[in-house]
Amino acid sequence: MSKRTIYLVPLSVFLVMAVYFAIGLTKDPKIIPSALIDKPVPEFSLPPIDNGTPQGYGKGFSSADLKGNGVSVINVFASWCLPCRTEHPFITRLAKMKVARVYGLNYKDNPKNALKWLRELGDPYDAIGSDRRGRVGIDWGVYGVPETFIVDNDGRIRLKHVGPLSAKLLEEKILPVIRKLSR
Repeated sequence: MSKRTIYLVPLSVFLVMAVYFAIGLTKDPKIIPSALIDKPVPEFSLPPIDNGTPQGYGKGFSSADLKGNGVSVINVFASWCLPCRTEHPFITRLAKMKVARVYGLNYKDNPKNALKWLRELGDPYDAIGSDRRGRVGIDWGVYGVPETFIVDNDGRIRLKHVGPLSAKLLEEKILPVIRKLSR
């Protein structure tokens, strides 16, 4: 091997890696692709947060609820999640608009803390399922909380948003997709 080759190989590897990382830096880190977009929702059945006690919150939900009932929004939240607290007024606003059914997926949370959180901030959800171990979240491809999914009438995932919702995101990203799917 010539001396020239010994120097060119590492230089070539460095240049390829530099181009790869430069392209990566231009990407928006909040846009995390989901392999589940346009695929049917994973099969699941979640119990209610409080296991159906008379205090309320006694209705869990399942994949069957997301098929044939119009457009649905699934909001993955937890009482220990500060950004979830920030986005909660926007989830509440979305639910009051009655443009889609809004479901809560309570992720890796203590039921007592989740119930306290809902009593304090309000319960905008049509139903809430408790995913204490995070298994359903894994099936949905959840990276963390909060995350929001939009599911069409046929039970196919059409959008995944990672991070808290804001007024701008609700108006510019979430509502346009709901309106398009509701036609």
